[in-house]
Amino acid sequence: MPGVSSTIAGSRRHGPFAAGDLVQLTDPRGTMHTITLQAGGEFHTHRGRIPHADLIGAPEGTVVTSSNGTGYLALRPILDDFVLAMPRGAQVIYPKDAARIVGLANLGPGARVAEAGVGSGALTCSLLRAVGDEGRVYSYERRSEFADVADANVRKWFGHRPQSWELILGDLAEVLDQRDLDAVVLDMLAPWECVDAVGAALAPGGILVGYVATTTQLSRLVETLRAAGGWTEPRAEESLMRTWHLEGLAVRPDHRMNGHTAFLVSCRRLAPGTVLPPRRRRPAPGAYGPDYDGPRAPESEAPQFDSPE
Repeated sequence: MPGVSSTIAGSRRHGPFAAGDLVQLTDPRGTMHTITLQAGGEFHTHRGRIPHADLIGAPEGTVVTSSNGTGYLALRPILDDFVLAMPRGAQVIYPKDAARIVGLANLGPGARVAEAGVGSGALTCSLLRAVGDEGRVYSYERRSEFADVADANVRKWFGHRPQSWELILGDLAEVLDQRDLDAVVLDMLAPWECVDAVGAALAPGGILVGYVATTTQLSRLVETLRAAGGWTEPRAEESLMRTWHLEGLAVRPDHRMNGHTAFLVSCRRLAPGTVLPPRRRRPAPGAYGPDYDGPRAPESEAPQFDSPE
């Protein structure tokens, strides 16, 4: 509603700033500072101070001046910027990967999704925004200190703890008791250890997305899925993002880019009793070397999917 402010950053409503709003202040060099407005509060920097009163009641997209004359652009932060600046317990999933995970998992309003681990809550914010108030996000985390950081970050972004979110302390492979989930996202050191638990929790057609950093993890997860049966053929990808320098006619790629952060592995759960047609493509010679001791899929026939009890 025009003229009405929201203290919930995640809602991205526009209107004058109000006490409790998250505000992103950007100086002339492009450095960003995220603050929470408070009655009587002040923002202090080496470029001077800015009373919060100068922002409360001002429209979004305004410029405020510090006590030494430096101008700061004031906007409500977008989730991408908030994630990159949030306090961290574990490494965050970067926005370029979080957006792709939401797409691969086909998430929308009303969806039910589980994730493990929760890390610092970066992906959790994207999942919660995707499923909306009618959906449900189950976040599993083994380490209490990470869970505490994620809880604080989610509360700060949304302005409260969303009712659609459940944070569970424990190992997903041992405590996941949900059924008929639409998707599960695994961001952990050994996601292959959770394949059986995830298979039992997903509805037929449900989607598994694995987030792994190394090629050895990638190979182990894919081969475990193939050997387990009950899954479509896994696919893997990575996202690379490059910004561009824009200055008059000097338009060129920036010298730095957001390169490899992780691989994304995705596949879908098959219906009970479904047997995939035999793979037409045999493994390349030497694909499984003499030192390989992990799982390997049959070459000539697809495995049978046994329905979980």
